[in-house]
Amino acid sequence: MLTPDFQLKQDENNLTIIIIAPHARVTDTEIFIEDDEFRFHSKPYFLRLCLPGNIVENGHEKANYDSSKGIFTIVVPKESPGEMFEGLDMLTSLLTPKSQKLKKPVIEVIKKDEDDKVEEEAHSEEEEEEEFDWHVEQHPYKEKELLLDSQTYGFANQKSGIFKRLQDEVYEIVDLPDPEHCPPADRRTMREQAETEKFDPDHYIADLYDDDAIQQIMKYDPPWCYMSENKDITVEFTDKEKQKMKNLPKKEYLLDDAMVTTLYLGLIDILFGYAYNVRINEGDENVESGWTICKLSATLSWLETFSSVSEVVRSCIRRSLCYPLYRHWDLSQTVLQDVHSILAAGKQQVLKCLLDIHSILGSSYPRYILNDLYITDYCVWVQTISNKRLKTLASALEKRTISKEDVGFELEFIETNSADTEKGDSDTEEVLVDSLKAVSINQAGSDSDDDSEVSDNDSSEDSDDVSDDCAESVQSERISNSQKENI
Repeated sequence: MLTPDFQLKQDENNLTIIIIAPHARVTDTEIFIEDDEFRFHSKPYFLRLCLPGNIVENGHEKANYDSSKGIFTIVVPKESPGEMFEGLDMLTSLLTPKSQKLKKPVIEVIKKDEDDKVEEEAHSEEEEEEEFDWHVEQHPYKEKELLLDSQTYGFANQKSGIFKRLQDEVYEIVDLPDPEHCPPADRRTMREQAETEKFDPDHYIADLYDDDAIQQIMKYDPPWCYMSENKDITVEFTDKEKQKMKNLPKKEYLLDDAMVTTLYLGLIDILFGYAYNVRINEGDENVESGWTICKLSATLSWLETFSSVSEVVRSCIRRSLCYPLYRHWDLSQTVLQDVHSILAAGKQQVLKCLLDIHSILGSSYPRYILNDLYITDYCVWVQTISNKRLKTLASALEKRTISKEDVGFELEFIETNSADTEKGDSDTEEVLVDSLKAVSINQAGSDSDDDSEVSDNDSSEDSDDVSDDCAESVQSERISNSQKENI
């Protein structure tokens, strides 16, 4: 069976389901409606949707088929008129069967304390409990081969042993030397040591003073810049993105509160690398896009996990001042603001960014492995989270400030020292210019005196020559007169 392309729209009273099935056998079409489940079958197509609200079959439903386009348009009344269904563009979540959306633990809880009750209520804020579906196909559990000394990593720390099969490519995928045996605490120590060794004060100072290109980049408006402020602007998914969502695995995750927090913080880290790449390329992609995203994200390059907003912000700033082409403090702060805008815009915008990251890494060998480790699961999981939680995260990120002293590269000292050096060079240059002017004036005066002396000497010599000529002429006349007297 094929899953057709589809789209959902709604008004206050009805849900409209648009199904693109150009090769369907219309005479054999079947439509099933029950509570929050909708099923469509028309060979060779089959579509089953688990909706965020209930619909009813009360005689007011209607269906239409456009044979020229191969499109079914099905209008179904809502059980509660006026109810607005959320997440109708989260296609992967809609395609996930109810039995997989809520899996109950196999351990029976006899008694719960108050804290456990509060945690359970928070976790199931947007979920509804349902009975176990005994008719679901059961698969025998297969124990994964896991060495006792192996470390876990990936989305929700659910992966292990992946890099043992990728010994030749591991250094092209992550910066962590030995992912299978390096504990999380050592990862952070090694990462910060590598960042300190990589930081180049000369590069930082050069970008600080020669920042014409950087200032132009900071003026660029990415697609999400107005999303969080203007509620009338909605996120639209392309056909390619919709197809990618349909191909994502249909599953849900059982996560404790600590792991959920870690996933949200990892989302900030990954989006920072993506937002930096979008901004410096002004919305375009290039062959370095995959490298840039992974290099700036400690989650993707060091398999890092975070426990606070301060930790992830510090990591993002440090890496943005060590590795990419443009290493500028104000640029890093602008990218953090981009991440805030993405989160504040809601899970649709976050999902759109994650799908783009998935495409970029998917075409970057061997970084496509990071899709299997992180991005694919993030694309599935983010469709199930609440926008309210994302806005809370965005607010926490906006309130979190970081100083240059917090980063740890002695940035203020480097800038002050550079400013003093530049001022000293400027003063030296002024003294040198004044000295050259004085030398030039003195030389001009000396040349004038020399020219005067030369002129006087020439005049004296000319005068002497004239006197000699006159004397010779007088002597010649005397000799001539003497000769005349003798005759």
